[in-house]
Amino acid sequence: MRVRLLSLVLALTCLGSLPATAQSCKPALADGDLVAPGKIQMSINPTLPPQQFVDEKGELQGLNVELMKEIAKRLCLPLEFIRMDFPPMVPALTAGRFDGIDTGMFWTEERSKIAYTVPYAQQTISITVAKGKTAFKSLEEVGGHKAGVEVNSYQERWLRGADKEQAAKGAKPIEILTFTTATDVIAALRAGQVEAAILIDQTALEIQRRGVVEITATGLGGAPTTMMYRNRTVAEKVAAALTDMKKDGTYDRLFDKFGITKAPESVFTIRGPGPK
Repeated sequence: MRVRLLSLVLALTCLGSLPATAQSCKPALADGDLVAPGKIQMSINPTLPPQQFVDEKGELQGLNVELMKEIAKRLCLPLEFIRMDFPPMVPALTAGRFDGIDTGMFWTEERSKIAYTVPYAQQTISITVAKGKTAFKSLEEVGGHKAGVEVNSYQERWLRGADKEQAAKGAKPIEILTFTTATDVIAALRAGQVEAAILIDQTALEIQRRGVVEITATGLGGAPTTMMYRNRTVAEKVAAALTDMKKDGTYDRLFDKFGITKAPESVFTIRGPGPK
């Protein structure tokens, strides 16, 4: 039933491939390395501006969109994005529904054992509140209040771990409410369902720029963000393309354009053991 549900989700949310054009280059990946012959398919959750979002025309925009388009171009492969919520992404990846995840997820050791992870950026976490509401200057101050966070995310795991540590020291526990997307978290904040929203910092900055929230604390729980791939060869080719982009300046130009924190590495590689 779960597999059929995942198939239905993908069928309903799948975007068409970028149009094929006459190519003078040779694809860097064999059909046997890809879920669908002749193209690379990536899942994306377009609810995290400026990393990935949908513009007023309904088109995908953001750093991760442009970054993956450039990678696909260098691999000489058409690119297909599959829009879906974050929670089913990893099960769908391991079930072989698409080639990789391109949604700005945090790297963790656990994830590096599920699939082949290629860290490519840095990210931290921010506490935000609705404009004019109580300004929580630290996570300790959120104790005793309701906080919203995206479900099954690094932010949720970090928040629960930090809250547990604080409670062990005698602090009031945080009432943690989870939501499917960051957009849902912001909606809950604005509706008064939660008093604080726990967001990745670049998303928090973008939402604050739009005048929707105020950031009251930032730079928390820093970690690299990563792409995930089901096939090791695909991950290696993507890492090599990122390294080339760093060398020729394309990587820096894209990150500067969207104001995302760059990875400290100049050579990108798979991090972790990958699946057994």
